[in-house]
Amino acid sequence: MSALHPVIRFYRWFFFRARGDSPFKRLLIHLALIFASLIAVYPVLRVVTISLRPNDTLLTTSLRIIPENATLENYRAVLFGEPEKHRQSDFFLWLWNSFSVVIVTSIISVALAALSAYAFSRFRFPGRNPALVFLFTTQMIPAGMLLLPLFVMLVRLKMINTSLGLIIAYSVSSVPLTIWTLKGYYDTIPLDLEEAALIDGASRMQVLTRIILPLSSPALAIAFLFSFMGGWSEYLVARVVLQKNELFTWPLGIFTYAQQFTVSWGKFAAASVLIAIPVMALFLYSSKWLISGLTLGSVKG
Repeated sequence: MSALHPVIRFYRWFFFRARGDSPFKRLLIHLALIFASLIAVYPVLRVVTISLRPNDTLLTTSLRIIPENATLENYRAVLFGEPEKHRQSDFFLWLWNSFSVVIVTSIISVALAALSAYAFSRFRFPGRNPALVFLFTTQMIPAGMLLLPLFVMLVRLKMINTSLGLIIAYSVSSVPLTIWTLKGYYDTIPLDLEEAALIDGASRMQVLTRIILPLSSPALAIAFLFSFMGGWSEYLVARVVLQKNELFTWPLGIFTYAQQFTVSWGKFAAASVLIAIPVMALFLYSSKWLISGLTLGSVKG
């Protein structure tokens, strides 16, 4: 029996830990995370593989990430066009259209939401609670149900086929969520800071701009990113609002590679990979605000 004691002790240590997680539990957690990461990364790797294949090959029996006869021709065609076929590339135009629309939308959304959220957080006025419930309810409506009223509104405003019309459409959908995000953060900021500033003679606008907004920079960054990502990859509303090629955002632009009878899968995949690069760079740069902004619970002082 004495020879079994080390085995029994190891068994109890590995599967049952008196304090903290056992090594077995940590092993299961890490295996589950690795498996989930592989599931998430695999489709991205397949897109990269398709972008490196020659002749728009989509289906193959090979599972290699870097295919045989790999080429960067699809990337060259997406970035610089195909002069030998008299085809120009509009890739940078699509990127510029997307950036200009989404940046303006995000700035408008954050500016409107910063003022509205402060009013909902600090003031008690008739209709406050129903208005908050209404804003929350609008987020439950599918985007497809809003296409018809948005289209009718933009037609009457003569903003169909304009970037301004698309900015208005995106702002309508992003402002309610941004208000809720900022209101939740404003509620965690102590009122004592504002009362002290008001006693010293500061106005409400000075309190907002000099105290509340600087303390809310993580939440403002999160709200900006939410608005940015909501418009960056949006296709359905842009498809309804825009019909001119020179106004296409990148989701509309890359679908020009999908014709009625043929699809340029290599160029389609190459454009998708290139478009993902600026978004990844943005998230890596803003990761320090993401961690603190998503908590939305610490007291500032």
